[in-house]
Amino acid sequence: MRHVDRLPHAVKKEDHVTIAMSDGVLLSARIWRPVTSDGEPVPAILEAVPYRKNDLTSTRDAIHHPYIAGHGYACVRVDLRGTGESEGVLLDEYLEREQCDAEEVLAWLADQPWCDGTTGMMGISWGAFSALQVAARRPPSLGAIVIASFTDDRYADDMHYVGGAMLSDNLAEAGTMFAYATCPPDPAVVGERWRDMWRERLDSARPWVLEWLRHQHRDDYWRHASLSEDYAALNCPVLASSGWADGYSNAVTRLLSRVDVPRKGLIGPWSHKLPHLGEPGPAIGYLQEVVRWWDHWLKGADNGAMDGPMIRAWMQESVPPSTSYEERPGRWVGEPGWPSPHVREVAHPLRDHTIVRVGEEPAPAREDESAGRVHTIQSPLSVGQFAGKWASYNAPPDLPYDQREEDGGSLVFETQPLAERVEILGAPAVELLVSSSRETAQIAVRLSDVAEDGRATRVTYGVLNLAHRAGDDGPEPLEPGRKYRVRIPLNGVAQVFPAGHRIRLSLSTSYWPLVWPAPAPAVLSIHETGSSLTLPVRPAEAPDLVPSPAFGEPEGCAPPDVTQLTEPEQAWTVSRNLVDYHSSLDIIKDRGLQRYEENGIEVGLRAGEKYTSVADDFGSVSGESAWTMRFRRPGWDIRVETRTALTSDADAFHVDATLDGYEDGRRVFSRTWNESVPRENI
Repeated sequence: MRHVDRLPHAVKKEDHVTIAMSDGVLLSARIWRPVTSDGEPVPAILEAVPYRKNDLTSTRDAIHHPYIAGHGYACVRVDLRGTGESEGVLLDEYLEREQCDAEEVLAWLADQPWCDGTTGMMGISWGAFSALQVAARRPPSLGAIVIASFTDDRYADDMHYVGGAMLSDNLAEAGTMFAYATCPPDPAVVGERWRDMWRERLDSARPWVLEWLRHQHRDDYWRHASLSEDYAALNCPVLASSGWADGYSNAVTRLLSRVDVPRKGLIGPWSHKLPHLGEPGPAIGYLQEVVRWWDHWLKGADNGAMDGPMIRAWMQESVPPSTSYEERPGRWVGEPGWPSPHVREVAHPLRDHTIVRVGEEPAPAREDESAGRVHTIQSPLSVGQFAGKWASYNAPPDLPYDQREEDGGSLVFETQPLAERVEILGAPAVELLVSSSRETAQIAVRLSDVAEDGRATRVTYGVLNLAHRAGDDGPEPLEPGRKYRVRIPLNGVAQVFPAGHRIRLSLSTSYWPLVWPAPAPAVLSIHETGSSLTLPVRPAEAPDLVPSPAFGEPEGCAPPDVTQLTEPEQAWTVSRNLVDYHSSLDIIKDRGLQRYEENGIEVGLRAGEKYTSVADDFGSVSGESAWTMRFRRPGWDIRVETRTALTSDADAFHVDATLDGYEDGRRVFSRTWNESVPRENI
């Protein structure tokens, strides 16, 4: 990244500005704005997240907020209530109170003498969720939003559930927020009342996973703040982005196709990162795009921000399997709209372990479909250990590894070696005629690029809890032995399959630990007649519509100095004990102790996840998320330790959690939870 030290406007920074909410709670904001805004008001841009502006996000914030401010905007970074130096408590994600707070902050900004009355919102992940959710409420000052790594559907396309099956990230993210919501404010900012604020957070804390487990189907809890319930609610322009390695790539194309506002989409090869910090690369000059967007929609500049294709996507070339990549080779392609007029859906029948392509004659279908060939599959629990993270963070290396071992426990169909290059752009889908030996069952579907040497790189995947075959609102149990026609959508992707490679489809009845298993193993029967793979093919003759270079060089302001005091640690370890058949996935992400030189605070963050099972005992699976957060200065030393463990049986989920707070090495708070939530097996 190129660090920019000369900007069109000189910028002033205010580290701690309090904004009063209607219920009396004070939110803490950091504000960057042009010096000239004292006499020449400018639009204001809001980012509101719970990740601590004074330390943990201060490096990231310092790269892009002063950069945007230096181009003529007041950038305002607010800690949500109950986090950082903001008062109150944070009890759950995306509550009504949070959206009301954001609306009140926008009204406050619009009323400031240095603001011209126009506002925007931006962010990645939580901040992007917030921007989209608040935009749907139509606050009068909000002129446009810029969002990255977001979703419009909180139930079906977030880290909680996929295809009606529960993700292990439901536990992992709950563990993350259990830790963040119980950290103290900085005494150097809020003064002596820091201890009372911290104690209020500790007293109010509760493992968030308990609430998320109480809503195993799509209900009003998930409908709240999901734009998918009413796309017409959005009435302001939106610049939306994500990455193919992220968990949120589907929302970009879905948003483009379903809202009726000025909109642009951007999908790169990235993990859960902002595009100017994108990993895997190439990163792009995203902040230049953001400034151009704000200039057009908040200042009325005729700068071509809406010219060119509606969506630009990174068409990924084939790569060998790896858990991380520095760069993904490929090229930018553009589409004038979405769905694209260039992409055509091509259905390929599944016959005799083969994906039948155009020009290849399938085995003749029989008039009586009950007489067609039937394949059975009951996968071992070990299928999924090389699946990687639901949303890659690229630290530690967390992408899926070589799929050949996973394929050993799967039902596999694949093409003959390709005679020509094939490119896809969009969401593949699989249609199956399937029957089950049990009332509850799940199926995972993986699409892989198989090289000539046999190595298999997962391209995309999808999961379906078969009880949710007709939707997530009112799932129904299966009738054992009865045949059902089901459709399993896979995550969207842009991918090249080179000539000589094979396209492989792999079906399994478990995908642990990425997805929490069904209550008991089931045998699935896959009936060939009517079963197919549909690929969104982008023909070679389709125009790319993107000039080269498509974007400028990544640039931003120089981050503040951070001193690494202890060594960081990262690990992703899969182990199996062939004596007692115990399997484990252990993940460690430890930043080490870091000192933020600008304010002298020292912060340590260590997070660990552990997922275990024994042989093929579906009742043996367990997950654990453990965090240690430390904050200190001379005369002040705080440590928060959280642990959440999740197990299950056929009837219930069981949560055991602990929260301990330490001051100067002495434990001053401790609480435990031992609770069960009935398992809604459908």
